[in-house]
Amino acid sequence: MKFTVENMSCGHCVRAINNALHGVDAAAKVNVDLANKQVDVDSDTLSVDQVIAILQEEGYPATLKA
Repeated sequence: MKFTVENMSCGHCVRAINNALHGVDAAAKVNVDLANKQVDVDSDTLSVDQVIAILQEEGYPATLKA
């Protein structure tokens, strides 16, 4: 799943996103591309809606990238 997250701007954002997603699914593979404002998530348990909700709760509104 690839998401666009426009308001990421620093290493803190990367850590916060990783920690939030791994807090729900420790086995998830998360790649945060700060330069392209993209988050890739590979998870057997998280759905698109769950990832969007988790990121929104952390203050990072996300949209699914087509």
